[in-house]
Amino acid sequence: MEQSTLKLTRKIQLLVDLPTKEERQEALDTLYQWQNRSFKAANLIVTHLYVQEMIQEFFYLSEGIKYKLMDEKKDEEGILNRSRINSTYRVISDRFKGEIPTNILGNLNHNLMRTFNKKKPEYWRGERSLTNSRRDIAFPFDMEGVKGLAYDEDKKAFCFRFFSIPLKTYLGKDYSDKRRLLERVITGETKLCASHIQLKEGKTFLLAVFEIEKEKHLLKPEVIAEASLSLEYPIVVKIGKAKLNIGTREEFLYRRLAIQAARKRAQEGASYCKSGKGRKRKTKAVQRFHELEKNYVNSRLHLYSRKLIDFCVKYQAGTLVLLNQEDKIGIAKEEEFVLRNWSYFELMTKIKYKAEKAGLELITG
Repeated sequence: MEQSTLKLTRKIQLLVDLPTKEERQEALDTLYQWQNRSFKAANLIVTHLYVQEMIQEFFYLSEGIKYKLMDEKKDEEGILNRSRINSTYRVISDRFKGEIPTNILGNLNHNLMRTFNKKKPEYWRGERSLTNSRRDIAFPFDMEGVKGLAYDEDKKAFCFRFFSIPLKTYLGKDYSDKRRLLERVITGETKLCASHIQLKEGKTFLLAVFEIEKEKHLLKPEVIAEASLSLEYPIVVKIGKAKLNIGTREEFLYRRLAIQAARKRAQEGASYCKSGKGRKRKTKAVQRFHELEKNYVNSRLHLYSRKLIDFCVKYQAGTLVLLNQEDKIGIAKEEEFVLRNWSYFELMTKIKYKAEKAGLELITG
């Protein structure tokens, strides 16, 4: 049975909600400590899972060694003295007890075991190396760690306690749906699921996962929309006799190439910039153009994918077929110019998400 809900993630900046600089720094130090322990625990978990899984390959062990990864109390052939998921949790909880909330460790253990089991066949065949967690890992938690989420009129922010640390959101000029989603969480219309905290480049972010209801449209599965992606027209879609060209080469590519040219001029001029604070100051203009290009492309692709789905809904198309995508991806990989300037995969990702949200069946060919 098809699920009626959809999970989506939003990145929300957070600030420590404490009055003095010393208190705020102490709270940030605690968050960085939790991040560091999560980084170490993640690598330990994956290492233990791999050793457990590959123990049958240790042919040089003496005869009579049991290999079954089961609790010995439940199976006499088992080699573990507890359940498999509990064995890795016990390793990290014993090592980092008191240094990080156990809620974070439990969610980290569960997520990594699920990911490991998904990639296990590739590990077994030697086609993939073990996942290596970075020091800036985003650490997971469930709703046990969030208390008192509410909107504060005086602070103009959504405030809550993350375990013992008071935090508030910083939405800035929010043109997305973050504010509306948080308001719906407070009223109980939307569910906030297990999420992550990320500390990166001196900022704190909440990677919030919301469970929302799919849009309800009167769609007909027998009505098929045929769409193709290209550089000439970002999207061309046809439903029966109705046809729509979404975007143009000039609109998308001209602006992107102009930004790239400006960035190249900034790179050439960086060596003549005033020194001080090293490389970061000299390349400030270059980074600004890099962000400008990224934001422009993201905005355009969101608009194109939205127009595509709206067109399908207007004509009640329940099935969306993306034509000849494998051939076009192959061409893009061969043509350096196309690969660098036309974001096939990113556009397809946005179309897939919006199609699922609207209740359309997506078929790629």
